[in-house]
Amino acid sequence: MDFGMPTLIENKNLEETVALCRELGLQFIELNMNFPQYQVPYLEETDYLNELARKNDIYFTIHLDENLNVCDFNRLVADAYVETVERMLRAAQQIHAPLLNMHINHGIYITLPDRKVRLFGEYREEYMTAWERFRDMCGRAAKGTGTKICIENTDGYFGFEKEAIDYLLQSPLFALTWDIGHSHTCDNVDEAFMMERKERLYHFHIHDGLGDKNHQTLGTGEIDLHQRLGIAKECGCRCVVETKTIEALRQSVRWLKENGYF
Repeated sequence: MDFGMPTLIENKNLEETVALCRELGLQFIELNMNFPQYQVPYLEETDYLNELARKNDIYFTIHLDENLNVCDFNRLVADAYVETVERMLRAAQQIHAPLLNMHINHGIYITLPDRKVRLFGEYREEYMTAWERFRDMCGRAAKGTGTKICIENTDGYFGFEKEAIDYLLQSPLFALTWDIGHSHTCDNVDEAFMMERKERLYHFHIHDGLGDKNHQTLGTGEIDLHQRLGIAKECGCRCVVETKTIEALRQSVRWLKENGYF
C-alpha cells in the first residue's frame, strides 16, 4: 500500500508540505481544494507540480472542495462546480494524479413540524438529471486517462445519495473512498453499503476515532485499525493518513512503521 498525507494548515506552502512528506517517507500528498493556495489556477500549473513530484519522488492526489455541489438547483452555481471538476480531471491527467476525492453534498433541508425534508430527495428527478449531466461530462473529460473520482463517506448517506452513488458506479471512472474515522463517528452506518461494493473501494482516509471525535492519531482511539487496513490492503487501496496536525501525523506514521505497514 502507498501511504500519503493530507494538506495541513500548519504548512504554509506546497514546498513545506513536500519536505514533510519526504521526511516521513510517505509516497503522496492529497492537495486540498478547500485551501486558497490550491484552487484551480494553481493546480493547473502542471509543469511546476510535475517538477516537484519528480525531484522528490512523490505524486499527488486531489481532494475536491467539500462545498462542491454539482446538483445545486441554481444551474449557474452547479455549472461552476462541474467546470471545476472538468478542469481538475484535465490537470490530473497532466500530473499523473490517480484520483480526485469528493464528498456528496447533502443539500438543503426544510424543517416541518414532524420531520426534516431533504430537497434533493423530494425533487429526485432534478437531482438525478444533474448527476447524469455530471457523469457524462466526467466520462468525456477523463476518457482514456485512468483517473478515478472517488466518493467519500462522511456522516451517513441518505437514500437518494445511495441511489446517486450506484448510478455513478455504473461508470468505471467512479470508485469509493472509505474514511474510517467518519465511519466510526456515525456508528458505521455506511459500512454495509461500502462492503457490498467492496470491489469498488479504491482509496482510504485513515485516522483513529474516540467517541464522537475523529482525525485522531493512529493507535490512540477505538477503531480496529488492523482490520480496516487489512481491507485496504486486500483491495489494493492507497491510504491518506488524515490527521490535522504535523505532530499527530508524525506519531501516526511512527505507529504504521512500528506495526509493519511500511
